[in-house]
Amino acid sequence: MWRPPFLILCLVILFAAPAAAEAPLADAVHGFDGAHLPVWWAVPFSGLLLSIALLPLVAPSLWHHHYGKVALGWAVLIILPSLAHLGLAGTVQELVHVGVLEYLPFILLLLALFTVAGGLRLDGFFDGTPRSNLTALTVGTGLASITGTTGAAMLLIRPLIRANAWRSRRVHTMVFFIFLVANIGGSLTPLGDPPLFLGFLKGVPFFWPTVHLLAPMLVAGAVLLAAYFLVDLRLAAGDGPAPARPPKLLEGSVNFIFLGAIMGAVLVSGIWQGPVVLSLPGAEVTAQALMRDGTLVLITILSLLLTPRSARAANEFTWGPILEVAKLFAAIFVTIVPVLAMLKAGLDGPFAPIVQAVADRNGAPVPSAYFWATGILSSFLDNAPTYLVFFNLAGGDPIVLTTTLVSTLAAISAGAVFMGANTYIGNAPNFMVRAIAEEMGIRMPSFFGYLVWSCGILLPVFVLLTLIFF
Repeated sequence: MWRPPFLILCLVILFAAPAAAEAPLADAVHGFDGAHLPVWWAVPFSGLLLSIALLPLVAPSLWHHHYGKVALGWAVLIILPSLAHLGLAGTVQELVHVGVLEYLPFILLLLALFTVAGGLRLDGFFDGTPRSNLTALTVGTGLASITGTTGAAMLLIRPLIRANAWRSRRVHTMVFFIFLVANIGGSLTPLGDPPLFLGFLKGVPFFWPTVHLLAPMLVAGAVLLAAYFLVDLRLAAGDGPAPARPPKLLEGSVNFIFLGAIMGAVLVSGIWQGPVVLSLPGAEVTAQALMRDGTLVLITILSLLLTPRSARAANEFTWGPILEVAKLFAAIFVTIVPVLAMLKAGLDGPFAPIVQAVADRNGAPVPSAYFWATGILSSFLDNAPTYLVFFNLAGGDPIVLTTTLVSTLAAISAGAVFMGANTYIGNAPNFMVRAIAEEMGIRMPSFFGYLVWSCGILLPVFVLLTLIFF
């Protein structure tokens, strides 16, 4: 039975919400004041990251059977002191805000994309040869800015794994897939990655990333694709000739319609400014949010009902990967709240040195510093709010940022999108690709093992981008 931490938190909210709603407005505490939070508030988030990194290595059985409970334990270590710091009303408001406005849309979008892509069976389009794999990664990188990184990753990961089933070494293909399809490829439109969508909502023109991030994306993509092809060519030498490619087969094509509907629902929800339809302690649910989330739930149900069972069976579709993401990211969303509050406090908060590092002596923004600061934090924090923090730190005026400070905004955007590839938790599809690959028999690197891959391959690419563009 699935009992993710967030469902337990929902029970707390359910029983405590009436008390929070009845609390006088003047007495209610509205969120964490990051300027006055001691740095130990970041310990639960750090502990959760270390658990994700270390427990699968040192206690694999414990982690496999109880990772949801471990995640819940770290979340509780934020909730309990929050009760003392914010009071019952303030704590409930924070949980409702995070749960209803941030976590719920996040997990419903992933669930819809996971379900829809899991019903699309694509066979015979790839054969696992180096040239075919290069084509798959190139197509996925281009597709990511249209369907989003999660959509492109979920659409192509299973066909690519099946096509490479005869290969003796496949980990490198999964790692470069995460680099390119799950991250860097989504940098050209607001649909590609959540940070860019936030920028769009803040007033950045829709095609601004297409114009200003195209060159960095092409350079990074070309270098990584070339490196991948050379590595794959070398590793394929010992595998012999590829087996005969099966006939091309497309099953569950109705899910292409659902994929388009998901993209449309997300885009409309960002453009349409509807009225508030539901007021909760700490959250006001708007009509557009309700439309989007309701549409995602409906699409998920319709995909399950209308997709042939044979398509999901051939895809070895199970709920395991999405359940793992749901449990771990529920705790991440809770434990990250005070960390983001301290970061948003800027020069008044405990992370002031980071804020000071992105400006020169005259207070002018340094694009290269913004690129690395945004990127490094996006590797471990949610890249969407991290983007927003540095967007506001750079002035927050979309007209200025898209004209006078165009290099600064490009650096912030590229850092948030590109460096999400640095860790498994830097972007949600990273974790999902890892979970699906392991479920389909590929032994993926550990948290730190993946860091070795990303540091060895990505960091030199990012240094190159800094020298050329930032």
